[in-house]
Amino acid sequence: MMARRLPVYLVLDVSGSMTGEPIEAVKNGLSMLLNALRGEPQALETAYLSVITFESVAKQIVPLTDLISFQEPQINAGGATSLGEALQLLSDKIDTEVNKGTTEDKGDWKPLVFIMTDGMPTDNWQKGAAEIKKRKATIVACAAGFNADTNILKQITESVVELKSSSKNDIAAFFKWVTASVTTGSQKVQTGEEEEKGGLGELPPPPPELNVIV
Repeated sequence: MMARRLPVYLVLDVSGSMTGEPIEAVKNGLSMLLNALRGEPQALETAYLSVITFESVAKQIVPLTDLISFQEPQINAGGATSLGEALQLLSDKIDTEVNKGTTEDKGDWKPLVFIMTDGMPTDNWQKGAAEIKKRKATIVACAAGFNADTNILKQITESVVELKSSSKNDIAAFFKWVTASVTTGSQKVQTGEEEEKGGLGELPPPPPELNVIV
C-alpha cells in the first residue's frame, strides 16, 4: 500500500508583467520554500510538489515530485496571462497524478493549490474555473498587486488573498506563508487529522502583508 501523499501545486503567473524583480522574487521564494520544507521531517515524508506556470501558454514545468528529488526549474517571464489554460492543466494533472482512494486504500490527501497572479486573465478563465471546481482541492488564489482582479479570483475559489505589490518582500511573505501552510498540512497528515474547516480555515493565519479578501 502506498503512503498517503500531500500533493502541493504551485500555479504561477510568469507573464510579461512579472519581468524583473517579481520573477526573481518568485525564484527566490521557491528556493526558500524547498529549503525550509526539506528541514521538516513530516513534510519530507508526505509533501509532493508540482509547479505549473502560465503566460501565453500553461506548462507543468515540474510534475508532482518528492522534495528530495525536486529540481528547481528555470523560470522566465514573458507573454500573456492564460489563467484559464493553467486551471484546465491543473485539473488534468490532479486527475492523473493524485492517487484516488479505493476500499482498501485511502489514496492521497486532498491537494493544496496556491495560484499567484499579478494581472487580468487574457483567455477564457471561466472554462478553467468550472473544471477545477469539479476537483477536490484546497485552493488559495493570491493577487500580487492591484492589477490582478480579486473578483475573478473569487469566482475560482473562496480563499483569496492580496499582496499590495509584486515586490520582492511581498512575494517573499507569500512564499513563507505557503511554506507554513504545507508544513501544517503535512503535520496534520502525520497525525491522521482530516481537514474539516475547508478553505483558509485549514491553513495558518496569513502574514500582515497578505490581505484576505472577503
